Amino acid sequence: MSQMLEKQLESMVFRFRVKGKVTSITPFGGGHINRTYIVTVTEDGGKTEQKYTLQQINTTVFRDPHALMDNIQRVTSHIRQKLRAEGKDPERGTLHMLPDRTGQYRYIKDDFGSYWRMYRFIDDSYAYDTVENPEMFRNAAKMFGLFQAQLADFPAFTLNETIPHFHDTGSRYLDFESAVARDAAGRAASVQEEIEFVRARRKETYCIQNHVIAGDIPLRVTHNDTKLNNVLMDADGEGLCVIDLDTVMPGSALYDFGDSIRYGASTAAEDEPDLSKVSLDLTLFEAFADGYLETAGQAMTVLERQLLPFSAKMMTLECGMRFLADYLNGDVYFKIEQADHNLLRARTQFKLVQEDEDKMEEMNAIVARLCEKYHLAY
Repeated sequence: MSQMLEKQLESMVFRFRVKGKVTSITPFGGGHINRTYIVTVTEDGGKTEQKYTLQQINTTVFRDPHALMDNIQRVTSHIRQKLRAEGKDPERGTLHMLPDRTGQYRYIKDDFGSYWRMYRFIDDSYAYDTVENPEMFRNAAKMFGLFQAQLADFPAFTLNETIPHFHDTGSRYLDFESAVARDAAGRAASVQEEIEFVRARRKETYCIQNHVIAGDIPLRVTHNDTKLNNVLMDADGEGLCVIDLDTVMPGSALYDFGDSIRYGASTAAEDEPDLSKVSLDLTLFEAFADGYLETAGQAMTVLERQLLPFSAKMMTLECGMRFLADYLNGDVYFKIEQADHNLLRARTQFKLVQEDEDKMEEMNAIVARLCEKYHLAY
């Protein structure tokens, strides 16, 4: 990092309500959306030290930073109140955004039109990219479930929709059909089998959204990016809090559960070319369902609990549709490392959809058993 950039970042730090002397600023994390830095500030001649996370918001993805930060501020404030009422530490149980110098905003706009925010860094916390064992996955599930339970009484309809139709699978299906019709990259003829795989499941893509519209499933505050690395854990592997709240919006709890299974319970990488290596690990499915129902089960309706296994299939199909649509469009959205990268990703997701279908009866039995364990109607 150049000295000029470091000086610019340091000046940015002190536009927030921070005291002391900046002793270091270092790039942090491997995220593809926002630029992130860890800032260390000392006070009292170096006797006390505080770390912060400084982020530049990607306004290409999030075009309304005010709406984005308004969502995060209101959701984290709600969780903080819950934690205080339970006698828990809100500084480790949720993100803490710093106000600007005026105390009015939780973000600042620099002279170049870029938007920035700062969080208190949570010390002695860890994030993991891959599931190392079922207990780790279960602990992550407990945190995502707790996040849902803490926000069960939050008026989800008041949140801003920062990415419209983000997990509206029916809308994603229409986008897919548009990509097929345009065939911008001239690839449709070579992927007819994959196209027909999606079309055979068209009616199911509207299931969750139709239940929400009908009121059969409540509109909830949803995270919408429930990967393992969006849970911070302590040194003992217990969950501390859920992070990366940029995609918090109104939606269905089924989006969060299903996407977690899609991402975390697969036996192979998202772009594994050898489909024989791709399967749904039922041990990991059960571990996640166990942790999620332990913390969120009481806050869920019977229908939501019944649709948990189906949500794994649907969120996997949605992701596969998006990969295939991008392949047909000429790879304009997802970053690729080779010409058929999005096609490999789509095929992997479709193999997982088949796994979900083949194991649906077993998944339903697992959820039923866990509901009995936690005295939940099913």
